[in-house]
Amino acid sequence: MTFWEWLGFENPRDSPQPETPSPKEGLPEVTDNVRDSGQTFVFGRSNAGEQVDEKAAMQIPTVYACVRLLAESIAALPLHLYRVTDDNGNKEKARDHPLYKILYRQPNPEMTAFVFWQTLMTHLLLWGNAYAQIVRDGKNTVLGLYPLLPENVEVDRDESGELYYIYHAYTDEVPGEQNKDIYFRRDEIFHVPGLGFNGLIGFSPIAMMKNSLGTSIAVDKYGSAFFKNGAQPSGVLEHPGVMKDPNRVRDNWEAAYGGAANAHRVAVLEEGMTYKPVSLPPEDSQFLESKQFSVTEICRIFRVPPHLVADLSHATFSNIEYQSLNFVMHSLTPWLVRIEQGIIKDLLLEEEQDTYFPKFNVDGLLRGDYQSRMNGYATGISNGFLSPNDIHRLENMDLIPADQGGDDYYLNGGYVKLKDAGLAQQNKAAAVQQNQPKQTQPKEQDPEEEPDSDNRQSESMPKKSGRRSR
Repeated sequence: MTFWEWLGFENPRDSPQPETPSPKEGLPEVTDNVRDSGQTFVFGRSNAGEQVDEKAAMQIPTVYACVRLLAESIAALPLHLYRVTDDNGNKEKARDHPLYKILYRQPNPEMTAFVFWQTLMTHLLLWGNAYAQIVRDGKNTVLGLYPLLPENVEVDRDESGELYYIYHAYTDEVPGEQNKDIYFRRDEIFHVPGLGFNGLIGFSPIAMMKNSLGTSIAVDKYGSAFFKNGAQPSGVLEHPGVMKDPNRVRDNWEAAYGGAANAHRVAVLEEGMTYKPVSLPPEDSQFLESKQFSVTEICRIFRVPPHLVADLSHATFSNIEYQSLNFVMHSLTPWLVRIEQGIIKDLLLEEEQDTYFPKFNVDGLLRGDYQSRMNGYATGISNGFLSPNDIHRLENMDLIPADQGGDDYYLNGGYVKLKDAGLAQQNKAAAVQQNQPKQTQPKEQDPEEEPDSDNRQSESMPKKSGRRSR
């Protein structure tokens, strides 16, 4: 059974294709640069004497916490494929594109999107490179993505300078195959390189920082040995005479007083023996300070705020929210951009790259506390760039029907342009004058025909006689 049959697909290399040369035949001088660039910093023994590789590094609690934090944070973000709809930059989700489901839901029948991206991010953080096999059909449509272990991948060039990839498959990966090299063309591999020298291959952060991580491993081993020996410094048992079997005495001593379970037991010395400690106590060798410094060093390597790996020694109520936002902007964003641009380069056809683009949604991570969000929404409503339904979508609430104003945009009427500030009062006065009713002029009348007000008053009053009656 071949590697492709084991994955459930036909081997596309069964069709006639240009033969890829062996890594040792006909390769230009630049080949060594490509192949060796990722091995400039290799796993190995550190200056502290400890063997450092990706598995040993993951046994350091802070390394495990940083890798898990970054990998799970990125894997949990929704990844959508968008289509540009016009020249103004408007976009829509390209749900009808075959790549949409692969990126957002299920890259292959064996993995969910979360597991796939978590695996690739773990490879990036430990090896500095992430590889995935691209399975396509005859129409060049992507059918699936399968992650490849970076330590088994080698990058090379053929005689024409084209990149190709060699995957060293082993028995536990491909049943029935043993130590078989599988060759892939450049368009058959999805590759996201980390920080590197030539832009083609990234180098491993673990290999780069093996001396710092080796010190952390050595400190952990020292602490383990300290508690294994009963939380007491090692010392010398002195006997006044000649001992026939000193090894037996030492083994009996370690069995009786060694280990954390035997700590603080009362020692009984016979035949005039005395115990003299010869090692420095942990506080003199700054054991706890060294462990704390290791946490800070590892967080610095992965650019992770210490409070996100449960180190709250420098976190306060006033700065912890800013540190969380800083984590999104400066820790996650560079990785997200690497992956997004890698998808465009390797998974989208050349004629699609101007129309389609992938995008991680980080809005959920940038959300502040409830009061801050409400104040921001109020600003958006009053300035006309948020509708009630826009806010409901952000808060995952049911939408308001359109006939009830859910999609309406509002604007505070008190805002005017600075240059129009003087016109506002003039327009208001003109509108008031225009809306006033027209006044009719009184008709001129003949004084003889129309008595004045005094005459009308005299006519309305009763006339008095000249003499008062008795």
